Amino acid sequence: MGLRTAAAAAAITVLGAGTAAVAAGRYASDAALEPWRRRPLPADPPLTVHSTGAGRITLTRSLASLRPGTYGLTGGDTHAVVGPVIEDAPHAPDSVVRRLERVTHGTLEPGARLWLTPQVYLGNPRDALGLDHADVDVPGELGPLPAWFVPGPRDTWVITVHGFGTSREHPMVVMPFLHRNRFPVLDLGYRGDVGAPRPPDGISHLGDTEWRDLEAGIRYAVLYGAETVVLYGFSTGATMALHAAAHSALRHRIRGLVLDSPILDWRTTVRALAAAAGTPGPVLPLAVRAAQGRLGLDGDHLAESSDPDTLSVPALVVHGPDDTVAPWGPSRALADRRPDLVTLHTVPNAPHASMWNADAESYEEALRRFLTPLM
Repeated sequence: MGLRTAAAAAAITVLGAGTAAVAAGRYASDAALEPWRRRPLPADPPLTVHSTGAGRITLTRSLASLRPGTYGLTGGDTHAVVGPVIEDAPHAPDSVVRRLERVTHGTLEPGARLWLTPQVYLGNPRDALGLDHADVDVPGELGPLPAWFVPGPRDTWVITVHGFGTSREHPMVVMPFLHRNRFPVLDLGYRGDVGAPRPPDGISHLGDTEWRDLEAGIRYAVLYGAETVVLYGFSTGATMALHAAAHSALRHRIRGLVLDSPILDWRTTVRALAAAAGTPGPVLPLAVRAAQGRLGLDGDHLAESSDPDTLSVPALVVHGPDDTVAPWGPSRALADRRPDLVTLHTVPNAPHASMWNADAESYEEALRRFLTPLM
């Protein structure tokens, strides 16, 4: 082989490797940024159902199945709700017994492999909680956005927004509390949700574009009588709330923010989601780079909205050190930088967006203390 031929062959090999790397990065970023609607984030291995009994379920013993609190248990066409571990129940060393609250859909067969999810309720507020509500369409920039409106007498509305791995059914965990405290609640679906417009490029922008759907929710609330609003977001929804508070033309109507498991370090989140989807370790940096290019993120563009210096309204941040999707450190740093506005409620032993699930009592007490001055 001549020198020129060898050089050409080497160039083709390098180009081929480069093309393959780009393709791998794009594929991995697809896995990370796909809107994870109606299925749990695969942060934990599945749990095998060993058996069920009267008000009890026996599961594979793991860190996940031993977590405190109340969770959905889902997979395939099955959804159930499990409560705390029953410590004194007889069980084999490789299993754990939890309280079985109810089977919402499907059946729990021995051998079924299911995941824990923070989404406890299915259906709508009336069927799941007995709360009267209206199904409404909120005009958004891409088209109508489905939402539930639960009425209340206050002129401050709470607008709730879910995040990765759940649907607008997830915020129903806090609806009874908000209803008892007489807040009108607008539970908003946004681009990528069932019944909502599809994102033009088919991927999540981690709140960077989705926040405009939340702004549409604020506009709707003001049109129908809200004087002010509290934005209440989980995961990506929390990031959307920060964007709206920083950039919305209606930000003067925002009275406060509740940020549950906010995504403040997008690189770590993309890596975690890509890894959870089975992306090999060596490809993870390529996934982050591909995501940066596809989302048009210049440097720390997403971080601008969570800059402590831009915050101008009170915020309750509920987060914990065991979140592997959205790291807790940036939430703690935000609270440390703005103690005048930010209250941090720390929840241990809770995976991403599962702070209420792990300890509902202390969660709702922190929420009560934060919202009382805003009522």
